Amino acid sequence: MSSSTTRRDFLVRSALSLAAVPRTLTSDAASTNAAILPGNKKVDPPTATETGGKVAIWITDRQRRYAPLEPLDWNSSPGKPENPRPGDTIVLAPARKFQDVLGFGGCFSDAACWVLSKLRQPTRANLFHELFDPSEMGFNVCRMSIGAADSAATVYSFDEGPPDPELARFSIDHDRAYIIPVMKEALAVNPEIFYFGSPWSPPGWMKWNGSMLGGAMMRQYLAPYAKYFLKYIQQYRDAGVPIRAITVQNEIDTDQHGLMPACIWSQECENEFVIDHLGPLFQATGTQTEIWTLDHNFELWGRPASQFGNAEFRQYVKGIAWHPYRGDPSMISRVHNEFPDVKMYFTEGSTDYNDPHYLDDWNVWSATYTDVLRNWCRCVTAWNMATDQNGRPNIGPYACGGMMIINPDTQEVIRSGQYWTFAHYSRHVRRGARRFDSQSASTDMKHVAFENPDGKKVLVLTNTGAKRTVDVQSDGNSLRVPLEENALATLVWD
Repeated sequence: MSSSTTRRDFLVRSALSLAAVPRTLTSDAASTNAAILPGNKKVDPPTATETGGKVAIWITDRQRRYAPLEPLDWNSSPGKPENPRPGDTIVLAPARKFQDVLGFGGCFSDAACWVLSKLRQPTRANLFHELFDPSEMGFNVCRMSIGAADSAATVYSFDEGPPDPELARFSIDHDRAYIIPVMKEALAVNPEIFYFGSPWSPPGWMKWNGSMLGGAMMRQYLAPYAKYFLKYIQQYRDAGVPIRAITVQNEIDTDQHGLMPACIWSQECENEFVIDHLGPLFQATGTQTEIWTLDHNFELWGRPASQFGNAEFRQYVKGIAWHPYRGDPSMISRVHNEFPDVKMYFTEGSTDYNDPHYLDDWNVWSATYTDVLRNWCRCVTAWNMATDQNGRPNIGPYACGGMMIINPDTQEVIRSGQYWTFAHYSRHVRRGARRFDSQSASTDMKHVAFENPDGKKVLVLTNTGAKRTVDVQSDGNSLRVPLEENALATLVWD
């Protein structure tokens, strides 16, 4: 997680693009489009086959949440739109393709797993189906914290206490209570989930301050820490949860003022850890888990750009993980342009359950997701999948929200604006999809397009400006898409 200052700054800046509305957290049935909610009658929009090749469309705006509309028609002789605005034309070029997509999801933090474990049946089964089934939200790239993050009930690692270089007391038993069962429950719904792990801190005895709160890594414990990662991967595998990738450290250059689990790593220390310890250990043991670096803000692009200039480092590290709290997504492309074979991943975006726009900031998140996808990221993963109604469990000064609020007492589930943003992407963009080119002169209309492995095309539009009609052009055909202020639209066609 980012520090409270940087995250709060990010959310405040984002909220400026929204009109102020009173924040009232109401139940799903009263406040959202009931067509896709468990326990309500589901209205399936027509498929492309049923509409004779027309364009299916879903809308989120102030009146609707991921609501299917009547299909639209391509027009080979569209004429001029009424009251055209500069930049309201988007030109698609499906033949010009870019990166493939791994998927979308959220983090199984200690807090998220705790509140999910408190849901009773059938609410729990219905929610897991909604979140993970490929026919629904289809979340399939999910993070977990290796030991305690700030969204946790207690400070813990897998080997706390006096120095234990041999890792004789290493154990993942803490996670067996509710973290591993919840992750396995999600895997039972969607076996294709790509789990990756990020530590907020090594065990306290590996750091100069002797605590998981703040501090910096000690070089003398680099070898034991590499074995710590290996044991974590092996024991999770044996428990039925394969870990497909790890990051060396969440937000690698901040100690969060010692107020929460965190750890500073110098670039030199991380390079030594990867080149002399973690990489060779994974190689010697045949461990297929990928290693990713940075796991922090766009503005720090110079660090991985420098690291991948080292051939030994590049031998072991396959990806870069990015956060949005400082800098601009275009900084990702600076690294991609120099190292086009390095894969990019967006691994955290935190919402604030105290934000007055918690329920309606979908266009803010969609603008961010569009930008990172247009700058080579292969996945979009949010921070907490869920917290309780107070933003907890939590350690430290800042209680981060989740995609959902779950009240363990009332069993109420409240879906955030961020959740509705994900619906426009994860319900339609499949693993293996390829992003393709889309161009517009607009500064307040975001757009990103994909072609799925089955040939279906997906276009996500994010209107961060006033009400308008957008002209989408592709292969000599045109399509008119009416959008309200601050609206999202997903279009799907063959």
